[in-house]
Amino acid sequence: MTVRVVLADDQALLRGTFRLLIDAQPDMDVVAEASNGREAVQLARSERADVVVMDIRMPEVNGIEATRLIAQDEDLAGVRVLVLTTFEEDGLVIEALRAGASGFLGKGVEPAQLLEAVRLVAAGEALLSPAATKGLISRVLAQPSPGDLVDATRLATLTPREREVLTLVGSGLANDEIAERLFVTPVTVKTHANRAMAKLGARDRAQLVVIAYETGLVRTGERQD
Repeated sequence: MTVRVVLADDQALLRGTFRLLIDAQPDMDVVAEASNGREAVQLARSERADVVVMDIRMPEVNGIEATRLIAQDEDLAGVRVLVLTTFEEDGLVIEALRAGASGFLGKGVEPAQLLEAVRLVAAGEALLSPAATKGLISRVLAQPSPGDLVDATRLATLTPREREVLTLVGSGLANDEIAERLFVTPVTVKTHANRAMAKLGARDRAQLVVIAYETGLVRTGERQD
């Protein structure tokens, strides 16, 4: 299956560079380019995009609001958003994740990393595994604003195993790592994670990480050793 990509950035040169890189891959195709968030949302719908590579700072509608509009639109339930930013914008990155982004990368990313990120996000995975990213998540999500808090009582809908998997996902562990710790298969871990997503209304693993921190299930500084 070819991953259909929409590039959203107000810098035409950057969009052109990413287009050349992505279009050179046999399993990806840039189907449209947007110069602002409003266009990104429209093109995600009209071009049946799988992934929107989204800049945060754009005119008219910024990347965070565009991500929120995509995440809230049932017709765009299959669209994943990969945010491109700089690591100095911690607060904006967390806003994007809360809005529904599946992950983020710095704009200085290596070409191979960008391509792998698009593939991971298109497959429904969360791009939250690098140590620097986990540090950012724990530092900022551990102090959520009151309006963004998730009701911890929602965790009562989870089975003990689903809660355990959610904790480990929130700690930044991949399926293989969780499977090793719990003495189960990666497929079993994925099944538990998917069930937790369904019960908690999460779009993907990135949203599970957000929920794990905002409910207090995982706290800053904690390690799942």
